[in-house]
This record gives sequence, C-alpha cells and structure tokens, in this order.
Amino acid sequence: MALLSHIMRFINGMNRLIGNVFSWLSIAIVLICFWVVVERYLFSNTRLWMQDLYPWLNGVMFTAVAAFALFHDDHVRVDIFYRPASPVKKAWMDLVGVAVFLLPFTYIVYTYCLTFVMRSWGLKEASANPGGAPGLFLVKAFIIFFAITVALQGLSMLIRSILTISGKTDLIPEDYRYKEPV
Repeated sequence: MALLSHIMRFINGMNRLIGNVFSWLSIAIVLICFWVVVERYLFSNTRLWMQDLYPWLNGVMFTAVAAFALFHDDHVRVDIFYRPASPVKKAWMDLVGVAVFLLPFTYIVYTYCLTFVMRSWGLKEASANPGGAPGLFLVKAFIIFFAITVALQGLSMLIRSILTISGKTDLIPEDYRYKEPV
C-alpha cells in the first residue's frame, strides 16, 4: 500500500507542477490578444501568426491543465449523489467512474488521435492561413499529452479510492483526502 501511496503522490506532484506552469499561459493569451487588437485598430496592422498564436496557446493551456483540474476536483460533476456521500461512498463512485468512464475515454483519445498527431508531426504542419504561425504540429501534440496526464491522474484517483476503501487514509495526503459531507 505504501508503494501505491508513493505512485499517487508522484502523479499528483507532476500534475501540480504541470498545472502551475501552464496556467501562466493565460497571461500570455490575454497580452497577445490585447496586442492583436491594439495593432489592428490603432496601427491598422495585422500579423496573422499572432492571430493564430493566442487560440493555439489557449488550446495548449486547457489540454495541459486538464489533469490539474481533475486533481483539484475542479471538473464538471453531477453532485446530487456525490456531495452528500461519505468518503467511502465517494471512493466507490470514483473507482467505478474512473475505471468505467475516464480511463477508457483517455485510451480512446490516445488511440484515435495518435495517427492524427503523428501525421501532423510528419508534415511539420503549420497554420492554414497564408503568413500564419508555424508549429501547429506542436499544438496538436498536446492532445496526446492531455490523454496521458488525465489517465495518470485517473490512476491517482483509483489509488486514492483503494486506500480510502481499505481504511488506509493515513497514506493519502491531507489535501487529497475525501472530505466529509457538510
């Protein structure tokens, strides 16, 4: 059980680091978007590569921080049954939800998008806009990154569920334990 706890802590730490780093992209997105508008309306100038850049960064940010949101329980959830449940019932719901829905979903995303992403890398795909940004293939790689990091966070959730169900909550960090209903 201690090994499972170490694996869970490693995954959580990795996703916490990734989330904290990539969440800073939101500032870059706002600044680039602001500058594109300033250039267009004040200077009557347009740089197509900059117009490509901020939605691409938005896509990168949201795919990169998805596992971070899952770690913090900031994802969409139907709380009718979950919120009032005891920690053990929450653990069972997460165990089933991750095993039946989340992990198969990430497997399907990974499997079906791998060819799509590899083709994009092979072509060194760029923007379809003339004068647009190069490097669209880098953005598309984050689809695979998303699938892997969310699957790993799902594994962490499975471990947390197993430790909770087996009564080993002392092996779960305080900030990652299931909360008692309010």
